[in-house]
Amino acid sequence: MLKASLAIVLAAWGVSAAAADITVSAAASLTNAFKEIGVAFEKEHAGDKVQFNFAASDPLVQQIAKGAPVDVFASADQDAMDKADTLKLLAPGTRKNFASNSLVLIAPQGGKVPVKSLADVAQAGVSRVTIGNPASVPVGRYTKAALENAKLWAVVEPKLILGTSVRQCLDYVARGEVDAGFVYATDAAIVKDKVTVVATVPTETPVTYPIAVIAAGPQAAAGRKFADYVQSPAGQAILAKYGFGRP
Repeated sequence: MLKASLAIVLAAWGVSAAAADITVSAAASLTNAFKEIGVAFEKEHAGDKVQFNFAASDPLVQQIAKGAPVDVFASADQDAMDKADTLKLLAPGTRKNFASNSLVLIAPQGGKVPVKSLADVAQAGVSRVTIGNPASVPVGRYTKAALENAKLWAVVEPKLILGTSVRQCLDYVARGEVDAGFVYATDAAIVKDKVTVVATVPTETPVTYPIAVIAAGPQAAAGRKFADYVQSPAGQAILAKYGFGRP
């Protein structure tokens, strides 16, 4: 009887008796879009709160595998999500692709070295090029494969400044600490007053983002609601606002 009365009181205040604190671990490139999605989700699900943990995708998988209380995982590539799947971290049937992106070469605005094409990263005047660490950062894996396909990897590798996330690479370029860098188009758009997009870089593997509910998450049911919201028209509209494509 007490529980029923409490539910009625909460409902009168617009708060669900099943309100939950949802923890979402997401790729760094999703930071701005997901923060806005979180606000929109909370408005539609009174009482629910979304807490984000943004970082490179591979370290996020490691955190979840070590028992971090995470309800939803959103990765910047399929490899990281495959690792989570292999470790049996995902709730069956919840893995879905929800967005796409593209890889771009950027240079600091007003940079001392003219970088006007992908081939220019091989020129002698370009001494510092930043990419995400291919061992742990999806954008680094996309970049390494693209440079190998363009027969530029061997020349560029000695010049590399490895970032721990795509946002760190973006910062290096925006501050003019490197001559050029590789990030996602959505990241470059955030600081378009500080960086110039030199070229869109073809990737053999499409840049797609999967999302999944974590099986052992403390709020798995609420996590499903958030994952569904990301894929809903409202969530997709926010992603599109930040330059993400359809999956």
